[in-house]
Amino acid sequence: MPAFSPATQPTMYFIGVTTGQSSIMQVFPAWARHLGIDAVMRGIDFPPNSPPAAYCAAVDFIKADRLSMGALVTTHKLNLLRAARGRFDWLDPYAETLGEISSISKRGARLIGHAKDPITAGLSLEAALQGQGFADSGAHLLLLGSGGSSLALTLYLHNRQQAGADVPGRIIVTARTAHRLDEMRQVHAQIGFRIPTDYVHTPAEADADALVSALPPRSVVVNATGLGKDRPGSPLTAGAVFPQHGIVWEFNYRGDLLFLDQARAQQASRQLRIEDGWVYFLHGWTRVIAEVFAIGIPTSGPDFDVLGRIAQDATARRA
Repeated sequence: MPAFSPATQPTMYFIGVTTGQSSIMQVFPAWARHLGIDAVMRGIDFPPNSPPAAYCAAVDFIKADRLSMGALVTTHKLNLLRAARGRFDWLDPYAETLGEISSISKRGARLIGHAKDPITAGLSLEAALQGQGFADSGAHLLLLGSGGSSLALTLYLHNRQQAGADVPGRIIVTARTAHRLDEMRQVHAQIGFRIPTDYVHTPAEADADALVSALPPRSVVVNATGLGKDRPGSPLTAGAVFPQHGIVWEFNYRGDLLFLDQARAQQASRQLRIEDGWVYFLHGWTRVIAEVFAIGIPTSGPDFDVLGRIAQDATARRA
């Protein structure tokens, strides 16, 4: 069971696995100075699938400690909420739907949990689209991988459709294990998801290649598998043909990123726009920081660009 020492100054926590290796440890102090936040970042590391009591202890500590302001949660989002749901005084609708939280914050004595991924995925998609719509082009969205990030992006698009904005003519979601597709299908049924969606079992890379090669022009192809970051490789082979004038989006910004290399090899011939996960990283952290410290942080424009440059400078110094 981890032991926690009371914070001696306002502190935000990063609950993960190897938090000391993350670039946020260099980025957060630079952002804090720029944003006027008098606080520090501390990591809390748990092995994946830790005992529920460990997650409860962390949540209880943050809730009770006066100078502990909140936390961003990565790998443990599902397990932490499953273990400590009763400790939270309020969960946002996304947390209720997904059964996970990525943000822990406090409002007085109340402990608040948010699932920010649908918001951050949506903001990142809008940045990748650069104003390009789906309706006029007939473009599709192919999500390679059916994990939490893919599900979050589909929830954003569901809300986008509910608000009357345009959405892909079709979404195709892949997974190497069929039960992951069943889990997404169940959530979609629960919320009344109405965007036409194909849930496709792709046990081999060649299966995913065929889906990519069949996409209409201007479609969006996303690597949400973790391949290239969590473990080497790509969900595709070099034989996949990306859609003409398509957008290729890698959710990660560090790692061997073979998927991006495959896209770059076709960038000129297929006239592709290629995006990595850097903007996703920026939105993922700034949305939680804004929640924890109850401050406004822009999501686009010159002030957001400044935050990106600060983060790049901090990570360059780390390298």
